[in-house]
Amino acid sequence: MKEQGRSFAQLSRVLRRNPAYLQQYLKRGTPRLLTEADRARLARYLGVPEAALGARAADGVVEVARLDVRASAGPGGLVDLEARRRPGMFPPEMLRQLGVRPEAASMIEVQGDSMSPLLEHGDEILVDRAQCSVKGRGGIFVLRLDGELMVKRLRPAVGGMEAVSDNPAYPMRFVKTGEAEVLGRVAWLGRAL
Repeated sequence: MKEQGRSFAQLSRVLRRNPAYLQQYLKRGTPRLLTEADRARLARYLGVPEAALGARAADGVVEVARLDVRASAGPGGLVDLEARRRPGMFPPEMLRQLGVRPEAASMIEVQGDSMSPLLEHGDEILVDRAQCSVKGRGGIFVLRLDGELMVKRLRPAVGGMEAVSDNPAYPMRFVKTGEAEVLGRVAWLGRAL
């Protein structure tokens, strides 16, 4: 609450309860326990794992922050707010194999078709925020450029980097050093069939 500047009354309203509900819960112990639905709603709203609010952690999985933003795989998209949604769950062994530390992992949704056929509109991608350097042959990264959040294949180039779309209908873009903020490397994708 303190980190996000939220009051007891605000959070009680998120739970659709009277303004004193959470204060009574924390100060007086009534109710004795939050319902699972209340805890889940509060965790989603605050962007924290349910385990941080007293839920039992699921065995064999790690919670990964799932941000309610879309990385444009197109001309770019404006991002006003990076809200959090219910966390994604990954087996720790899978994150180890991908070389991603749980605290550096985020999941976001792809929007647009510029990275098609590799990344399609609606795919979820796991972003490793610890890997922000574009080296060697480069890779697929999420970046912020001119206020737009996008996912592109980045390759190092003299004086900057090339932002390349897999879809040939979109032109390559040269990005000068310091023009863009590389937010992380794409390590995994999920897609509904």
